[in-house]
Amino acid sequence: MIASESLPQARVRLAHPVLAMLGLMIGAFVGMFSETALNIALPSLMAALHVGQGTIQWLVTGYMLVIGICMPLSSLLAHRFATKKIVLVALGAFIIGAIVSATAGTFAGVLIGRMIQGIGTGLVLPLMFSVALQIFPPHKLGTVMGMAALVIMFAPAIGPTLTGLLLAKASWHAIFWLFVPLLAIAFALCAVALETVYPQTATAIDWGSITLSTLGFGGLVIGVSFASDRGWLAWPVLLALLVGIVALGLFARRQLRLPQPMLNLRAFNTRAFTVGTLLVMLDFGLILAAMYLLPTYLQTTMKLPVAMTGLVMLPGGVVNALVSAIAGRSYDRYGAKWLTRCGFVIAILGIVVLLNTNANSAIGTVIAGHVILMIGAPLAMSPAQTYGLNALSGAMSADGSAILNTLQQIVGACATAIATSMLALGLGQRAGLAGHTLGAHYGFQFVLVIAVIALAVSFAVRPTTRH
Repeated sequence: MIASESLPQARVRLAHPVLAMLGLMIGAFVGMFSETALNIALPSLMAALHVGQGTIQWLVTGYMLVIGICMPLSSLLAHRFATKKIVLVALGAFIIGAIVSATAGTFAGVLIGRMIQGIGTGLVLPLMFSVALQIFPPHKLGTVMGMAALVIMFAPAIGPTLTGLLLAKASWHAIFWLFVPLLAIAFALCAVALETVYPQTATAIDWGSITLSTLGFGGLVIGVSFASDRGWLAWPVLLALLVGIVALGLFARRQLRLPQPMLNLRAFNTRAFTVGTLLVMLDFGLILAAMYLLPTYLQTTMKLPVAMTGLVMLPGGVVNALVSAIAGRSYDRYGAKWLTRCGFVIAILGIVVLLNTNANSAIGTVIAGHVILMIGAPLAMSPAQTYGLNALSGAMSADGSAILNTLQQIVGACATAIATSMLALGLGQRAGLAGHTLGAHYGFQFVLVIAVIALAVSFAVRPTTRH
């Protein structure tokens, strides 16, 4: 048995790394929970705020838009400012945003609060992963990253369940008040335990890169969000997507030419990072699309009430959490190669089960399909993420984390928008219950395509070197 002193040590020593990581995880959990928590509450918000479906969707779109803009800035900020200050400002912004939304009586007030909350998630989420790579030794990274993956997988999965139960007893204001005590705990833990983990530099801020990244990620998120309501060929959608794609192309070109880029895209020169990032993007898109489709399917096709919909999704959420933790520990022993392949095979089986359900199917069959999916997707997520980020050097790990998490949000938004378009396609072909069922099946077919592509990519994963 090898003594721990003889193993590679953490890049940065903290007195209480577990407490620091716990604070970051709680903050990231609330941020990811917030991404799906409102989905099931939108009808209540529409009635309370007196707005239509197209307007209320901005509470989701605006939040994701700010996340997409802030995430690429996290690496730049991490090298210019003390890590603790960045995290505390981010968590403080989230608390303020939650209070603004909770106390607002108008749509504009709730939206402003949501966008402020996006600042917190956009900064804390990538820093959670990059800080973990700095403050824990390599032989513990699989377990730690597994717990971090639990955050990004379990939070959006449990969001509909908790929100559904909460709405059965309280108003939509309670959703935002729920965030505040959790964020206060995260703030206190980080204030006590977190320190600066990156060398500080005085690199000048590149406003050109910031502008291009804002236009690029903003254009894509706005474009795909509009597409679900207006159609993919509507001129506002095409214009937003064109602006986003062109701006991202210019942004990438600029980053590769700058000696000190805002986001070091040279991380993609590392093959393992490229493969790992692609797998995480596909896995996250698969999860968000499925988590969007399933509550809608249960309420419109199977006619379940909101609270019951949340309970039906609970077993999958619990399994998700358990598998995420197990997958992290398994990476330390087995590496990413077979875990990712097995994960996507299992996910495909779960999607096939869901595709073979309809309005007359037993609820147990839907639960079984969801549970199988929630075994496969998290089994692949944590190993793929650790495989990619652990291939980067310490200085580049912050860039890698920012790149990976930004692309996750963009792919998640795109996958959700395409799933919404599939629902609309089904309703356009058939009326009533048959249309809802057909649209959901189109959506699950799209999710199946993502899973099959991910399985094919997983064969590019090479055996992991043991530490």
